[in-house]
Amino acid sequence: MTATMSPRSALSRPGRVRSRRCYSDRARKDQETGLIPWHLLLLNFKLFHSLATMKRSYSAFAEDIPPYSGPKAARETHADLKQLSAIPGHIYTRPELQMPWLVPMLELLPPSSIGHLKEWGLSTIFVLAKNYNNLMHVWESVTAMAELWHPQTNSFIFPEFEATIRLEKLEIMLGLPRYQRGEESTVSYTVEQINSWSILAYITTKKNDLYSMTSGMHIHLLPIAQWIISQCKGKTTNYTAIAKASAICICGVILFPESDGAISFGNRSIIDSISEGMKIGQDVLGFLYAGLTSAALGGPFHGSVIALELWMEMHIQFREAEDLTTECKTMLNHPLAYVGERLHMSTRAWCKTAQVKGIQVWHKYLRSLTVADFDMRPRFMHGRIIHLPQRTGLALRLLGNGALVSYNPDRCHLQCGAARTVVPLISHFPPIQERKRSDAQDERDMRSAVVHWEGCTMSAIQAEVEEDDEVTKEYVEALKKLQPVGGNI
Repeated sequence: MTATMSPRSALSRPGRVRSRRCYSDRARKDQETGLIPWHLLLLNFKLFHSLATMKRSYSAFAEDIPPYSGPKAARETHADLKQLSAIPGHIYTRPELQMPWLVPMLELLPPSSIGHLKEWGLSTIFVLAKNYNNLMHVWESVTAMAELWHPQTNSFIFPEFEATIRLEKLEIMLGLPRYQRGEESTVSYTVEQINSWSILAYITTKKNDLYSMTSGMHIHLLPIAQWIISQCKGKTTNYTAIAKASAICICGVILFPESDGAISFGNRSIIDSISEGMKIGQDVLGFLYAGLTSAALGGPFHGSVIALELWMEMHIQFREAEDLTTECKTMLNHPLAYVGERLHMSTRAWCKTAQVKGIQVWHKYLRSLTVADFDMRPRFMHGRIIHLPQRTGLALRLLGNGALVSYNPDRCHLQCGAARTVVPLISHFPPIQERKRSDAQDERDMRSAVVHWEGCTMSAIQAEVEEDDEVTKEYVEALKKLQPVGGNI
């Protein structure tokens, strides 16, 4: 199979807990269902929760606000208000790592290099990167959403339904080249090791430069940006190399952000494959799934928070307004404001969560979210073809350079245009299987995963779904037994 090659990615994997004899009723239920005992996972999660929660939660109602008690108290209150509920370790929460070089670098790119980026399907990523300094992130909502992530199903667990970020939706939201069944040879991944410096050979072959650009198994973005700026200011005509280097920077920031302003060799080679016509949606989604799992289990979050926010904005936060003359000021600096046109969404929208402020309020809102409050099938998805497992036991897994990641869109009935019936069993595949390149078993696992994609089912999303009330009640009762890590906090 033709694919890009790179060493192991920095994808994290969920903690493994040895099974032991449990005496509580909850633990016995976990053993019967095959779930990892949540009382063990909660030990890790509480650390994340304490770090992610704001010092104070401010109500929208004036009667809940304490009276003015002097200038010192006012300064302290204002300082509290400025505190963001940060997801530990994420690049967007670290001011020193927020790439002040990104936008000035993009403004220097020659038109020919920008043309290459558009040709490779990175137009939307380029737009998001160019407006990077204007993007606003609602960390309270992201934090509360991460707490609903189930590490064994790779889905968000709401009171009445499951939901997840589907491959097809991610590709449309980010404008990435779309996967189609039968095109498995164009999915970007590799089973072999490569020379770590060879992927930078078109930029430089000087060892001193390569040492400054790399460390361990990662590539630093700043030295690459400096090389791009020098090439642009020098009026060189090496347009393709400039475009490839620019793709590293914008994809590293928007699609594969990690905690130290660098990207792994694995993700770097994925980005390089875009210029060869390869599909990278599975890599991006698998990396985001792994980051959500890490955060849900108490570790740092990595992955595209912009993709996660776009998904939340389409399903939960915004809805098309009947009055198209009123502009939604709330949306103006959200990612959706810059890519909404392709999603049939403009800033003439209604913000459903304008009064939801503070981490505790977001907790309450999301954990009581109903089917009616969640836009299951946005208009831009009507009639779209989605890929589903052929049958039980032939689960799909996202192909990536760092891991094979379990992909369960069939668990999310309503999102797929189907009625809720039964809560599917947990897949026998590990949720995240870290890969070992140049390993015979790893190659067999990858080939098996590809075969499952070759034989997957394709289905068109219907705009309307009819459900049986009695069946739905049974489904909701069964879903209560499947709780996210933070479900009881």
